[in-house]
Amino acid sequence: MNLTLKIWRQTDAVDKGKIHTYEVAGISQDMSFLEMLDVLNEQLNELGEEPIAFDSDCREGICGMCSLMINGEPHGPEVTTTCQLHMRSFNDGDTITIEPWRSGAFPVVKDLVVDRSAFDRIIQSGGYISANTGSAPEANSVPVPRDNAVRAFNVATCIGCGACVAACPNGSASLFLGAKITHLGELPQGQPERWSRVVDMTAQHDYEGFGGCTNIGECAAACPKEIPLDVISQLNRDLRTAMKHGH
Repeated sequence: MNLTLKIWRQTDAVDKGKIHTYEVAGISQDMSFLEMLDVLNEQLNELGEEPIAFDSDCREGICGMCSLMINGEPHGPEVTTTCQLHMRSFNDGDTITIEPWRSGAFPVVKDLVVDRSAFDRIIQSGGYISANTGSAPEANSVPVPRDNAVRAFNVATCIGCGACVAACPNGSASLFLGAKITHLGELPQGQPERWSRVVDMTAQHDYEGFGGCTNIGECAAACPKEIPLDVISQLNRDLRTAMKHGH
């Protein structure tokens, strides 16, 4: 496959940045999208040019590091992570536009790399349970109803990639926040701090500059782990309950 790539280049957070155009040839349909970018970077290195900076780590759809807007869609045309997107989803001669996540809460570090530490600070504000240190407790010592366990497990698959923020016209992280609130809110271990957790994490979400949710649904459509939109409903219910009881 021969492709034309229009890629956002930006030296740092204060640089205005702009789109640069590159041509790549001989791309296999079996390559992943990131492998295709590796090929381009090898070409740039051979030419003595600065390679394109982009995030990746596991390249197995687990870590959430890869984060690209591909032709205006978070992670591209398939419901998967960028690293699991393969070039067979494109056609020979295609022009592909590649940009970083666009959010005031995710400032550009360089080229296609953004700073998503805002998510870390949201988790630090309450996305945990308090437990005594020591040996692991007996797995069956705290019974968990099956439906609660299944729901907690399903929403815990959120990898914090930020696609929900990139897809949302308001730049809201409510799907991410709702997944974390729901995960711990469904489990007995999460109950002692349930109400303070939702208040503190929501306050941190707003402090970081993420927008408000208006239930457009683009976040759930873009989520590579298919986190359901109803976690935002649970987030709102828990927040109302917490505020009602003065937390």
